[in-house]
Amino acid sequence: MTSGARYAELQVTSHFSFLRGASSCEELFAQAALLGIEALAVVDRNSLAGIVRAHEAAKTTGARLIVGCRLDLADGMSILVYPTDRPAYSRLCRLLSLGKGRAGKAKCHLDWDDVVAYGEGLIAVLVPDEADDLCAVRLRRLREAFGDRAYLALTLRRRPNDQLRLYELANLATAMRVSTVVTNDVLFHEPARRMMQDVVTCIRHNVTIDDAGFRRERHADRYLKPGDEMARLFSRYPEALARTVEIADRCRFSMDELAYQYPEEKTMPGLTAQQALEKLTWEGAARRYPEGLPDKVVGILKHELRLIETLEYAPYFLTVNSIVRFARSQDILCQGRGSAANSAVCYVLGITSIDPERNNLLFERFVSQERREPPDIDVDFEHERREIVMQWVYETYGRDHAALCSTVIRYRTKGAVRDVGKALGLPEDMTKLLSSQIWGHGEAVDEQRARELNLNLGDRRLRLTLELAAQLAGTPRHLSQHPGGFVLTHDRLDDLVPIEPAAMKDRQVVEWDKDDIDALKFMKVDVLALGMLTCMKKSFDLLSEHKGIALDLATIPAEDPRTYAMIRKADTLGVFQIESRAQMSMLPRMKPRTFYDLVIEVAIVRPGPIQGDMVHPYLRRRDGTEAVTFPTPELERVLGKTLGVPLFQEQAMQVSMVCAGFSAGEADQLRRAMATFKHTGGVSKFRDKLINGMIANGYTPEFAEKTFSQLEGFGSYGFPESHAASFALIAYASSWLKCWHPDVFCAALLNSQPMGFYLPAQIVRDARDHGVEVRPICVNASRWDCTLEPTDVEDRFAVRLGLPMVKGLANDDAAAIVAARADEPFASVDDLWRRAGVPA
Repeated sequence: MTSGARYAELQVTSHFSFLRGASSCEELFAQAALLGIEALAVVDRNSLAGIVRAHEAAKTTGARLIVGCRLDLADGMSILVYPTDRPAYSRLCRLLSLGKGRAGKAKCHLDWDDVVAYGEGLIAVLVPDEADDLCAVRLRRLREAFGDRAYLALTLRRRPNDQLRLYELANLATAMRVSTVVTNDVLFHEPARRMMQDVVTCIRHNVTIDDAGFRRERHADRYLKPGDEMARLFSRYPEALARTVEIADRCRFSMDELAYQYPEEKTMPGLTAQQALEKLTWEGAARRYPEGLPDKVVGILKHELRLIETLEYAPYFLTVNSIVRFARSQDILCQGRGSAANSAVCYVLGITSIDPERNNLLFERFVSQERREPPDIDVDFEHERREIVMQWVYETYGRDHAALCSTVIRYRTKGAVRDVGKALGLPEDMTKLLSSQIWGHGEAVDEQRARELNLNLGDRRLRLTLELAAQLAGTPRHLSQHPGGFVLTHDRLDDLVPIEPAAMKDRQVVEWDKDDIDALKFMKVDVLALGMLTCMKKSFDLLSEHKGIALDLATIPAEDPRTYAMIRKADTLGVFQIESRAQMSMLPRMKPRTFYDLVIEVAIVRPGPIQGDMVHPYLRRRDGTEAVTFPTPELERVLGKTLGVPLFQEQAMQVSMVCAGFSAGEADQLRRAMATFKHTGGVSKFRDKLINGMIANGYTPEFAEKTFSQLEGFGSYGFPESHAASFALIAYASSWLKCWHPDVFCAALLNSQPMGFYLPAQIVRDARDHGVEVRPICVNASRWDCTLEPTDVEDRFAVRLGLPMVKGLANDDAAAIVAARADEPFASVDDLWRRAGVPA
């Protein structure tokens, strides 16, 4: 359906207003394109959280996005604001950052004076209630501050005397010399979404639908309408309708104008960023290869440095290097993972301990000239000391230039059933029963399952609960902070995106999540925490202090047969990644003997490979009970090292390109659909293209279907090979420590709790099974941490349990005990009580 009358909808609330709007940006813009609406202004409340999704939806559908925001001020006044150019957008971001900084997480406190101070270049539309004296005062203030950029919104409320209200508002606006403009205050894209809008309103107010009263919209009119329908509804105000297009034409700012500038690192005097990176790279290479650089490594480094120079990414690598260098200066163990493990430059700089030359990982998976996407380096730090690194980043780059990404917390099916059931007034035991039947992300209680539970689907509220919960699943619930994804900028960050305080002290976040940052091609540095790195650091310290052995992740003896023998027996309690029951049951079947076997082991016990039916074919081929065949030599080059079974995201990308004719861009879209922790179903849209492409290239339909079903398994959890390699290195290192130094490993593991699958008592029992003497807690011998004490056996130590392992002993009491016995041990319980003040 197309529209004859020209019209732009200037007041659209998406579901990024969090439990206000009931439609996604994708749905809204698709509907706008269908109806012939020229442009949509997304004006979520005190927020730009959904504006990047709206930008992407606008590019897909062709309906233009007008960037905007609804400001709900502290005095109750509501205005719609739209930046007309790039500087005005920056001022809007700073205005929102100001309000959020005052009010705290998920709130915003703004006064009229703030809006005036940051109002240059903004178009402002007053959202009135009635044509009363208060409205007249607000209109006067609006005209004085914004001049010809001031407007009054005319919106139908579908209440008695609605036309009289519009007439009075139009007359008042004329008297105040302010132009009027039509809006529809859209909350959902089509009439059928009205029920969902009522439900999210009930959830927001924590009431049932029976008690919602006037909190609900009083009519079902808040959906997108074509221009002809809006012209009919506002036939008395044709000028106000025409001004929608006039305002749209005045708002020429586009999100494409956001030019991201990576912060310039303080480089060596007289050297550019690229020259400084090259100098550091070759110096690091000399340290990594003290016996001389292999020709192959030289070639890899030169290739990577050329590509980094072409894409101008040198400052990014220097930033990550400076963060890692700071961590090392504080003796904080860290390890780069993810796609950074593909980079020889990252290896010689010490960012990662994975040698890509030895493991044959592709740098183009990390940085590609064809994709021209910013690199994304993840660095794990000791979980107990990661905050030191994060605060250094804030202090070094400045709080106007550094913030964490947000994470959009979305409804899962179980939570959706629970909240919708409560909103519709279902009994609590009924909602618990329904939600208890859901296990996975994409599951739902269908009609057959409901009948098996003896539920009456003739009950309208029960049926609506199931239907609306399915609609609500996957929609945003609120914003949380990313575990450690920093956005760093050269110019002020709040010129690009609003910043708000995080719940945790001394942290701040931007309103956009990782996908938004990727869509705008901003760069992000992940400063993440890993409990096992804390354990490994404590292990290395104990090993050096008590046994005089200096090791780190890169220098632990590689490919140790004794360590692999222990792993094959599934004697892996407490080690990294391969300690779960599922992993332990797989180890004797996999029989790992090399590092790459561990890479596969880490990746294969995941929901993706299991659901894609990859595990058993791989094991059969590995055991020799199933032949390894490849229909074409091209497929053998892609899947040869995993015996013809696609186990990694990189292989899925290569299969799509080599076998189905995907372009590099399409293959990368496939990779994004397979990314870890995404919602399921993203891979399915590639089905026809993949299968038809494989058939066209000579593969049988059966083989093409089988290949697609395997790749589809990645939709729930697909692992990148580079990520698996990084995890496998820590898995191997922790296994080596457990094998050769079980006393050290036990003490370090206990000192790093809580982490992993196992309780301290299980760790202690396992250590004793490995011949380690574990000595009980003693007020005269135990320290804060578990410690190592000499035994009669050379190079064997006993583990002395630490004071915090006493149940109910307060930290202050433990510290008092250690301090009180500094001069001499306690002679009795009374002496303990007298000197340390700790009750016996």
